[in-house]
Parts: sequence; structure tokens; C-alpha cells
Amino acid sequence: MPILKVFTTGGTIDKVYFDAASQYEIGEPQIGRVLQGAGVADVEIRPLMRKDSLQMDDADRARVREAVQAESCTRILITHGTDTMAQTALALGDCGGKTVVFTGAMQPARFHETDAVFNIGFALGVALSSPPGVYLAMNGQVFDPAHVRKNREAGRFESL
Repeated sequence: MPILKVFTTGGTIDKVYFDAASQYEIGEPQIGRVLQGAGVADVEIRPLMRKDSLQMDDADRARVREAVQAESCTRILITHGTDTMAQTALALGDCGGKTVVFTGAMQPARFHETDAVFNIGFALGVALSSPPGVYLAMNGQVFDPAHVRKNREAGRFESL
């Protein structure tokens, strides 16, 4: 069994931009490339969907919840778009003794300057060292999904 299971849902972290007018699609999950580049082994990745989080609905959140509930691994990392990350985290409810950490990025992982690599590494550490529960790991901080907001102007998450 892997030490960590990763579910990917899409979001900015996996975006591919086609022009300066912000035409994009959600591409292949980038977390595998990032983890491989860091020498991280014994992680299993399962893509769930490729969506911008603003386009996720209750059915998508139920799909994430079902995947977490069905997973036998007790440490789970979920890459997710930043706009509705907290909403999806709250939709998980009780995770049955699992540690679930959501992370994402303000800039795509494919960009030369991106927060994705740092956020993934930080979230991995949080997932492997935290007690059971649901967390958001962004910008070097751990947040309770019920008490966090995305500050678009500052480009970071902050506690409420």
C-alpha cells in the first residue's frame, strides 16, 4: 500500500494556457511530475476529474467524498482549484480516521514561476504528519476549511 494517495480534480495547478487572452484547458495532472522531480516515492495518483473549481458542482463534490471514503490508504492529498477548495473540503464531512489535505496553486505548475511546487511539498508534509482530519495547505500555512478564505488581491489564503 502506498504511504499516500493523491486524487486530482483539476484547477489552476493543472491549467494549460493557449494565449494571452486566458484561453485554457485543464491538462494532465502535474503532481506526479513534481513528486518525481523531488524524489518522492510510494505515492499513488488517481485523477478524478479535470475541472476548474468554479465549474464543480455538488455531484463533483460527492464524487470526491466517495473516493475518499472508499480509499483504504489513510493519508490522502487532493489537488484542487483554489476558488472552491474549502467548499469541497467541507463537503467531505467525517473522513473516518483519515488525514485529508487539499492543496492547489495560484499559478499553473507548468509555469516557471509558480507556487505549485512549494504548495505540493508543503501539503505532502502536512498529510504525512497531521492527525486525522481535513485540512487546506496553502502558502506555507495549514487552514481549517471552515475558517479560511481566498484573498484574490493578495494572492493567498488567510484565516477568518
